[in-house]
Amino acid sequence: MPSGGGMATMNISLPDELKQFVDQQVAEHAYGSSSEYLRELIRKQRDIEQLRGVLLGGANSGPAVAAEAGFFNAMQARANARAGEQ
Repeated sequence: MPSGGGMATMNISLPDELKQFVDQQVAEHAYGSSSEYLRELIRKQRDIEQLRGVLLGGANSGPAVAAEAGFFNAMQARANARAGEQ
């Protein structure tokens, strides 16, 4: 279900070929409706755009700097400790 406020209604027109494709995707991937399928596509595209922004932000943040000798070992130890807490 939606992860936010209310729901707005949007009507779209599709060529028969695309409508058939949507219907096929709904049937093959157990979506409850074409609306559910389209919401999932939109969410995925939103996530891609957000990830692209994060990646571009990192790429534009300046030159790479070498990690200190124990950096990754320390990160692994922290991850292991957190996993043990759960």
